[in-house]
Amino acid sequence: MEINVNKKNYTVDVDPDMPLLWVLRDILNLTGTKYGCGIGVCKSCTVLIEGVPEQSCIVPVSYAEGKSITTIEGISENGDHPLQKAWIELSVSQCGYCQPGQIVRAYYLLSKNPKPTVEDINKEMSEHICRCGTYDKIRKAILLASKE
Repeated sequence: MEINVNKKNYTVDVDPDMPLLWVLRDILNLTGTKYGCGIGVCKSCTVLIEGVPEQSCIVPVSYAEGKSITTIEGISENGDHPLQKAWIELSVSQCGYCQPGQIVRAYYLLSKNPKPTVEDINKEMSEHICRCGTYDKIRKAILLASKE
């Protein structure tokens, strides 16, 4: 099966029903995308498929075949995207586990709405679960990144 991850083409020989998350982590060694709940609820495993947020723990790799996939590693090679810089500047992460999914979703938000309001951010990010409760810092980081 041919997949394109972070603008690189890969051939993977896996069961077509294998969740994309396991292909990314175990086959391609792209471990930034995290396993959280395994049922698509927490959103820790969020990636972009054709520019749209999807939960890689419930999406079979066959769904992603021939499509463009962006993981947290694809946001910036050097970790210098405005979102990543804002996350660091504001010390958003506590445990950090949900943060790759949060950043990927925030990246999606800014790609379609470069100057979001607090209401826009709350609406877009509302389904992402952060056990540490860093929602206020996440919101502030997105607003900060939107200024760049």
